[in-house]
Amino acid sequence: MSTETARPQKMRPQKMTGKVAVASFIGTTIEGYDFVLYGLAAATVFGPLFFAPAAPLIGTIAAFATYAVGFVARPVGGVLGGHYGDRIGRKTVLVASLLLTGLATTAIGLLPTYAQIGWVAPALLLLLRVIQGIGYGAEWAGAALMTVEHAAPKKRGLTSSATQLGPTSGMLLATGVLLLLENTLSDEQFLAWGWRVPFVASLVLVAVGLAIRLSVEDSPEFKHVQSVQTVAARPVVESFKTHPRQILLTTGLRIAQNAFYYVYTVFILTYLTQVAGTDRNTGLTAVLIASALGLVTVPLWGALSDRFGRRSVYLFGAVASAAAIIPFFWLLDTGNFLLIILGVVVGLNIGHDAMYGPQAAFFSELFSTRVRFSGVSIGYQIGSVLGGGLAPLVATALLAAGGGNPVWVVVYFLAVSAITIVATLKSPETKDRALGDTELPAAAPAAAAAESRDPAVVR
Repeated sequence: MSTETARPQKMRPQKMTGKVAVASFIGTTIEGYDFVLYGLAAATVFGPLFFAPAAPLIGTIAAFATYAVGFVARPVGGVLGGHYGDRIGRKTVLVASLLLTGLATTAIGLLPTYAQIGWVAPALLLLLRVIQGIGYGAEWAGAALMTVEHAAPKKRGLTSSATQLGPTSGMLLATGVLLLLENTLSDEQFLAWGWRVPFVASLVLVAVGLAIRLSVEDSPEFKHVQSVQTVAARPVVESFKTHPRQILLTTGLRIAQNAFYYVYTVFILTYLTQVAGTDRNTGLTAVLIASALGLVTVPLWGALSDRFGRRSVYLFGAVASAAAIIPFFWLLDTGNFLLIILGVVVGLNIGHDAMYGPQAAFFSELFSTRVRFSGVSIGYQIGSVLGGGLAPLVATALLAAGGGNPVWVVVYFLAVSAITIVATLKSPETKDRALGDTELPAAAPAAAAAESRDPAVVR
């Protein structure tokens, strides 16, 4: 028996669909800008500025450790965002997540360095990174659900790719700003104050994003659940009870996509500067070009998933990513500018984007509306920890252990690919699934009713 009845189509006005897509794009652009900016800074300046006594490679590993902590904090944000997003609405959580991440990013740009206050500096950096992680943990699922739940059924992959374009645009913006600063400032000026500029500038972006997000309406799917009084009292708990397989699948689906994203946008800078002997500008330029192409390839893969299915497109991306990583480091070792760009573009725009484009729709369609925010958040953020959170740290450690030889790094990413390939093969095809008619296990309605009568339930 379905616990969610179909909604009238008038509850999905086209004007609001477009407005929500823009709001999700702007919001995730800001979040992506903040998070990618931290990753790029960790690969270039945080080591010498915040971990000064350590050897260069060890300092970079320490900087990536604080980077990884932000990912560890993501599930906390995912759980909090999921609970309140399924209880009181998607919009409220999206506003809060934007403020948390944006203000933490601005504060990082104002931090004193190790030379000024010693080990208090990396401690504060770590704290702000945790706050960033909590905010970002609540962000993506809410933005994804808003676009998917507003979209026309046959265009969910394309419409929700607006959410996926945000991090790509954020990466483009963050990389472009850093590249501009590095080309206009001396190394001394960049280390002294130049790196702070894009962090502090985040405050302006937050103001713009906040104005846009406050103007949109909450998800029509969530409003429908409210109207028929089927809001989950404990959505996080219920998601684990009723959708454990879906949470496990989204975790596996996320791992390779996120890991490959950070090897092509963050770890590449470490490898080029400390192993291949190439300047940072080459890597930043390659990332910049791939980011610009992503504005086309991400919605293209999303649209292809509307036509050919989420599962088939996602599987292609996972397999292509595994194939692309094998020659990648050899291309970097050549020092040839065009070959480096080719390696990044093939890996990011073909392999990665084929997974990333349909991801928002694919993940959202796996869950029922009453626990969708919680389920998607939990699976997505656990996958983020195991994928992108660990990837730069593990890859750098393997590189150091191998004396600069990347063979074990390649093996690591092939293993990561295998996890996502298996998860994709185990996933159902979801592109024709009706969000408002998603079936729930029979125990879910009874459990929800019991919880709604329980005075101990935290609202």
